[in-house]
Amino acid sequence: MTKQKSEIEGLEKSFWKSIADGKPDIATGMLTEPALMVSGHGATKFDHATYRKMANEGQHRLLDYKISDMEVVFPRDDVAVATYHVDQTMDVQGKPTKMEVYDTSTWVKVDGRWRCVLHTESPTAKNSH
Repeated sequence: MTKQKSEIEGLEKSFWKSIADGKPDIATGMLTEPALMVSGHGATKFDHATYRKMANEGQHRLLDYKISDMEVVFPRDDVAVATYHVDQTMDVQGKPTKMEVYDTSTWVKVDGRWRCVLHTESPTAKNSH
């Protein structure tokens, strides 16, 4: 499973890089259709077109990030769940905002390729109010 673990870690890093680089088409190619997301903004089910729109029109832009403490488990050969910590700096309506979050992504193998079906983001206790 070490090779698959490295593959999932690489996909997570590529996904984050595509967000920071403003290239939603790269991220879209890694998503199932539809996909799900849960964050402080709520639970969302979206297709590829909606993801591109969210990425291009969002009022939150990722400026910088650092991923750490990644763990990956494989409940089945074709399912992977990754958890990790992220220190991120976002541009929120023109103001740089730092956040620490814990993220989870669930990946499924579709036609021989890993695709993210679910991503969650939870603020750390220090970000909670």
